[in-house]
Amino acid sequence: MSVDRDCGSEVVVARRRLVRVRLSGAAALAAGLVCGSSAASGPRTQAAAGGRPRPLGPGRAWSELEAGNRRWRTFHESHPDRAGDVRRALVDGQHPFAVVLGCVDSRVPPELVFDQGLGDLLTVRSAGEVLDEAVLGSIAYGVLELGVPLIVVLGHQGCGAVASAVHAEAGGELPAHIRYLADRIRPAIDHRLQGKARIDAAVTENVRRVRARLADEPDLAARVADGRLAVAGARYELTSQRVRKVP
Repeated sequence: MSVDRDCGSEVVVARRRLVRVRLSGAAALAAGLVCGSSAASGPRTQAAAGGRPRPLGPGRAWSELEAGNRRWRTFHESHPDRAGDVRRALVDGQHPFAVVLGCVDSRVPPELVFDQGLGDLLTVRSAGEVLDEAVLGSIAYGVLELGVPLIVVLGHQGCGAVASAVHAEAGGELPAHIRYLADRIRPAIDHRLQGKARIDAAVTENVRRVRARLADEPDLAARVADGRLAVAGARYELTSQRVRKVP
């Protein structure tokens, strides 16, 4: 009798395990369907990559960048959106929440400065944030095709391109392609200032001028006017690693 009871109890345990396996499988399937429908119905409200929520609107996008820069400069980086599931999800598309036009300077990579990951930022870089047709087209792609709500023009302390433009005005010779950059930065130079103060002020004024031109671009101006898009200027300080908005 004891053997029969033992056999019976083993059967009951086996059945319970089978039920748990089936329930777990059903739950996993349901979760997958929910995640899939969420990503398909609104990629701008739910990240397609890994489920990390995307900031909605220019204000929240800037707040996310501020928070990321705070993590960066205090050495509390979270290194988001780099895992294997994110990489696989990004195969099907991208939904960045900000376009960052930055300098080519190797000390100012936007994804690190703002502690963002794959699929988060559409990054466009040119020396001194100089605009040409390729740069403008790249920015417009992010806004018009991907629905990005925020453009950030990111200048930085100690910009070599701006320094070259200042030195060229004093009679310095520049190679042809670098002269092209200097000619476009030159209107930002304040001749009332001297030395490092002139270079530093030109960095900020150059950001303002590029920001204004982008906001006036016909393809972008309508979105700025109705609040779907903001164009912000900012400066990165090498000494503190802090990003500040340029008024």
